[in-house]
Amino acid sequence: MAKKPTYRPQKKLTFIDIVKGNFLNRDEVKIHYRYFAVVFVLLMIMIYSNHLVSQKIEQVNALKEQTEEYKSRNAYAQSRLIKVKLESELGKEMVQDSLLSLENHPHKILIKLDSLDGGAK
Repeated sequence: MAKKPTYRPQKKLTFIDIVKGNFLNRDEVKIHYRYFAVVFVLLMIMIYSNHLVSQKIEQVNALKEQTEEYKSRNAYAQSRLIKVKLESELGKEMVQDSLLSLENHPHKILIKLDSLDGGAK
C-alpha cells in the first residue's frame, strides 16, 4: 500500500522566523530549492558583471586623463616648434640682408618721471 501524504498544519510564519532563517526548513520551500539556487547564481553573475563594468569605467577615466595630458604636451611642443621655425626664418632673412644677430640682448632703461619733477619745487 502506498502511503498517503500526511498534511501537517504549518504554524504561521513570523518575522523572527524569517530573521532566524527558519522559513527555509518549511516543506513548501524545500520543493523550490533549485529555483533559489538559480536565482542566487544569477545574482552573483550580475554582481560580478557590475564589478567588471566599474573597473572598465575606471580604466577609461584614467585613459582620458592621460589623453588630456598628452594633448596639452602636444600643444606646447607645437608652439615651441613654431617659435623655433620663426627664429630660423628670421635668421635666414637677416643673413640675406647681411645683418648679424646679437649675442647679448639689449638692456631696458627705466626712468622715473617723479625724480625730474622733485627738483623743480
